[in-house]
Amino acid sequence: MKIVSNGISIEVEDSGADVSAERPVVLLIMGLGMQLVAWPPALVQGLVDAGFRVVRFDNRDIGLSQHFDALGSPNLLWEGLKYRLGWKTTPPYTLHDMARDALGVLDALQIASVHVVGVSMGGMVAQRLALLAPGRVISLSSIMSSSGARGLPAASPAVTRALLSRPADKSKQAAIDHSVKLFKAIGSVGFPMPDAELRARVTQAMERNFHPQGITRQMVAIVADGTRADALRGITAPTLVLHGRADPLVPFACGEDTARRIPGAQLVGIDGMGHDLPPGVVDHLLVHMVPHLMVASR
Repeated sequence: MKIVSNGISIEVEDSGADVSAERPVVLLIMGLGMQLVAWPPALVQGLVDAGFRVVRFDNRDIGLSQHFDALGSPNLLWEGLKYRLGWKTTPPYTLHDMARDALGVLDALQIASVHVVGVSMGGMVAQRLALLAPGRVISLSSIMSSSGARGLPAASPAVTRALLSRPADKSKQAAIDHSVKLFKAIGSVGFPMPDAELRARVTQAMERNFHPQGITRQMVAIVADGTRADALRGITAPTLVLHGRADPLVPFACGEDTARRIPGAQLVGIDGMGHDLPPGVVDHLLVHMVPHLMVASR
């Protein structure tokens, strides 16, 4: 369903509200360029079965939410160079703007408080939301994400090249093939996803919406968010940091740093987990997330 959040159009899915309006709410925030359908059904259902209402949404500029093509397409090489030189980067919009979008989703649905769960860039937005509206965030779960601090290990050169590369042509099929190749490069070595399932997930997303320009603007928003690391000490919500020890895109040290910066945060490293959500990883996440959410709900 479409709602108006922070003055823009946002696509939302609401699961579990029909069972009981009194259920505690979990807000799921997806990562770079990923739509709400990227949340595995098993994870959503696992949370619903545990007694939670689950709200998902497409971040701005992705999926069925409002796109921002009028803001232009930043030059990633130039923005990356400015970041390395310590120069100021001015993104079309910020992660703080995206956190305000998430807060607007809660307002539109008349939800007073939530457990916030974010993966990758979504974890960064979730951190920003916990800082923006501490009274609305019951707990925070930051998954395969980062504080954004300078000096943290980066993705391997091979993964960086795969992330920044573009298909040889602009057809949807070429985009699907490119995305499958990228997900294989960053996937969980301990929980490999069958090729057919991976391709089916990618194809589903591409058929729903294909908007690569939005990914570029989101990437620059990530690069430009240079003050979040120092601000994390101000997070007061009980925090769980979940991170794959085999993550080739956002190395495990990034999760360690995030947990170190957030007072009282619990860090859980998952052996064999990369930067994706295959079935085996979902099982491990739920084992840790559900107790964390239940304790914070009391």
